[in-house]
Amino acid sequence: MSKRNKALVVFSGGQDSTTCLFWAKQKFAEVEALSFDYGQKHRLELELAAKIANDAQVPFQVLKLDLLGQITNNALTTPGMDVEAEKPDNSPPNTLVEGRNMLFLTYAAIYAKSKGIHHLVTGVGQADYSGYPDCRDEFIRSLNQTLNLSMDFAYEIHTPLMWRSKEEVWHLSDELGVFDLVRTKTLTCYNGIVGDGCGNCPACKLRRNGLESYLAKRP
Repeated sequence: MSKRNKALVVFSGGQDSTTCLFWAKQKFAEVEALSFDYGQKHRLELELAAKIANDAQVPFQVLKLDLLGQITNNALTTPGMDVEAEKPDNSPPNTLVEGRNMLFLTYAAIYAKSKGIHHLVTGVGQADYSGYPDCRDEFIRSLNQTLNLSMDFAYEIHTPLMWRSKEEVWHLSDELGVFDLVRTKTLTCYNGIVGDGCGNCPACKLRRNGLESYLAKRP
């Protein structure tokens, strides 16, 4: 089996990355998953990610990146800082962890190269833009080129959700046969509540609005 037909999924155990995990299982002969412990307060996601990967029979690894909590100030890693219910008009949401996706993909690329894996999969997207600059297609394409140059290795970063709305992400999970799993067993909530979440944080609102739109059209 060609190792070029193997993918590494950057996997958090949330709606988007879980959908991407099962998308990758359909597209690639072999799939592995990699999560990051970056000091997130909603660290239950790591336990859920491990369970989902195990049930999907996907090799799973967690890398520690807790230094992020030491050098950034945000609601996901800073004790006592609450998640804003609404994104400010002229600034990113306080859940932005600066450089997170760049670091995740960089470490994922290093890990992948050690195993001869050329394909990286991540659940970032800008259709329902949440104010995170490192979710944009322009950034991903730039980083892909940088990783190829920096490690002299032909990576291809796949972003199957880049241009899908949250409604369309729900639709995709349904097509992949994991709608119920994504709805009840994943953690998207910034306050660490599984499934439908707290209902108040921006991640929960985006997820719920997409779900309601999809259910209204679902056969």
